[in-house]
Amino acid sequence: MTGTWTLEQTLRHDRLIVAIGIATVVAFSWGYLLAGAGIDMSMADMPMDPEPWSLAQAGLMFAMWWVMMVAMMVPSAAPTILLFTAIKRRQATTDSPVISSWLFLAGYLVIWAGFSLVAVAVQWGLDQAGLLSGMMASTSHFLAGIILLAAGLYQLTPIKRACLRYCQSPILFLARYWQRGAMGALRMGFRHGGYCVGCCWFLMALLFVAGVMNLAWVAAVAIYVAIEKLLPRSQWLSRAAGVALIASGGLFLVFGPAVFASL
Repeated sequence: MTGTWTLEQTLRHDRLIVAIGIATVVAFSWGYLLAGAGIDMSMADMPMDPEPWSLAQAGLMFAMWWVMMVAMMVPSAAPTILLFTAIKRRQATTDSPVISSWLFLAGYLVIWAGFSLVAVAVQWGLDQAGLLSGMMASTSHFLAGIILLAAGLYQLTPIKRACLRYCQSPILFLARYWQRGAMGALRMGFRHGGYCVGCCWFLMALLFVAGVMNLAWVAAVAIYVAIEKLLPRSQWLSRAAGVALIASGGLFLVFGPAVFASL
C-alpha cells in the first residue's frame, strides 16, 4: 500500500514539473507576442512600399512565427505530453520521465519550426508582391477569399480528419507510435508535431486574412484549435467551421471590396 502511494506521489510530481514547464514556455511565448515580438508596431498602419528583407528581418519574422506557434499549439498538445510523462514513469525504466517529456516537446516544436520557415517564405512572397499591410494582413479581397475558401475546404478533407484523430486521442497516438529511449521520445515528438501541422496548417494561414500580428485573431484561432482538439467527437465542429469558412470566402470573392472594407 505504501509503495503504491509513493508511486502515485512520484507520478504527480513528474507531471507537475512538466506541466509547470509547459505553462512557463507558453506564458513567455504570449508575453513575447504581447510585447510586439521585436517589431515596431507604430509603423504597422503606415502605407509602405515593398522593400527587400535583410537577413536580420527574416530571422525576426521566423522567431515571431515560431514563438506564435508555441503559444498557439503547445497548450493543446499538453494532454499528450503529460500522458506520455505518466506512462514513462510507470514503465520504471532508467530514462527520466521529465527529460523524455522535454525531448518529446522538443521534437514537436522542431516540426513547427519547419512550418514557421515555410510561413516566413510565404509571407516574404506576399510582402514583395505588395499584398500585405503593415499588420501583415491581406490587402487583397481576392487573396483573403481564396485563403478562407481553401481553409474551409481543407476542414472537410480525409487528411484533416485523419490528423485530427490522433491529435484528439493521446491514448490512440501513444499506443500506436510508442518508441523506447530518449531518441524514441524525440521521434514521437516529431510524429505528433507532424499530425498537428497536418491538422492545423491551413488554420494558421487564416492569420494572413486579419493580420499575423492581430493578437485578438491569433488568440481566437488558438482557442478554436484547442476546442477542436480537446473536445471529444468534435468532427462536427470541424465540418461546421469548414462550411463557415467556405461561406466567408464566397462572400469575399463575390462581393469583393464592399465586404473587405467593412472588416
